[in-house]
Amino acid sequence: QVQLVESGGGSVQAGGSLRLSCAASGRTFITYAMGWFRQAPGKEREFVAAISRSGGSTYSADSVKGRFTISRDNAKNTVYLRMNSLKPEDTAVYSCAARVGLSIYLDPGDYDSWGQGTQVTVSS
Repeated sequence: QVQLVESGGGSVQAGGSLRLSCAASGRTFITYAMGWFRQAPGKEREFVAAISRSGGSTYSADSVKGRFTISRDNAKNTVYLRMNSLKPEDTAVYSCAARVGLSIYLDPGDYDSWGQGTQVTVSS
């Protein structure tokens, strides 16, 4: 398993932007497909975006498509989530996840390593 540490969360007003980062330990980051998930109070964990190990394939949930962008820098062992045009309904704890694999993965059960999460709060 890989150790993951998220950063970049915070409080913003609706319409604002944030960039989340997820730093991974180890020298095998390039073998890991990565994903971002979020969980709001009282709700189930929700898929946000995923990226293949090369970064050549990405997929985003319909709720964030056109506003959020997932990317990765394998030289820095880091995956990012750029969030624009934030809405109050985006408020949640955002967590990154990792698993070894060739594809992109949308189900939380597909992942075996998780970060501790970072809070994002969007006010209206």
